[in-house]
Amino acid sequence: MPSFDIVSQVDMQEVDNAINNVKKEADSRYDFRGVTTEVTFNRKDKRIHILTGDTMKIKALREMLCVHFTRRKIDSRIMDFGEPEGTSMGQLKQDVTLKEGIDKETAKKVVKAIKAAKLKVQASIQDDQVRVTGKKIDDLQAVIALVNDAGFDQPFQFVNMK
Repeated sequence: MPSFDIVSQVDMQEVDNAINNVKKEADSRYDFRGVTTEVTFNRKDKRIHILTGDTMKIKALREMLCVHFTRRKIDSRIMDFGEPEGTSMGQLKQDVTLKEGIDKETAKKVVKAIKAAKLKVQASIQDDQVRVTGKKIDDLQAVIALVNDAGFDQPFQFVNMK
């Protein structure tokens, strides 16, 4: 019986490459001259730490991150920006968390949308992914189109098509 998995994964090497490009751009931009600007990436915690001078530069770094993620074919919806906080040195810091995996609430919404479509498929939640099985590959392709068009606030990939 044909099946596939709906997952939300991030290629950490591409994220690392995008962050390195942001660092290079920040070093060469005129408005960042004379201001200590740090962008660090912790692969283990899946966090990006931004430290810079003021709110305008924080916004510029956020835009640069989104642009470089898009260039690297990483959906910028995976970034969850925290609130900027002040430091003792008079600068601002901000943490960005990368969302990976499908949480239970989103998985339930996906399964509900699939069942509401009245297609002859079964959707089940397995840890941080959703498995969809059906008799016809055309039905599975309809589910892929449905999930892509549903407008969830998280990017999905479709893997293990068997």
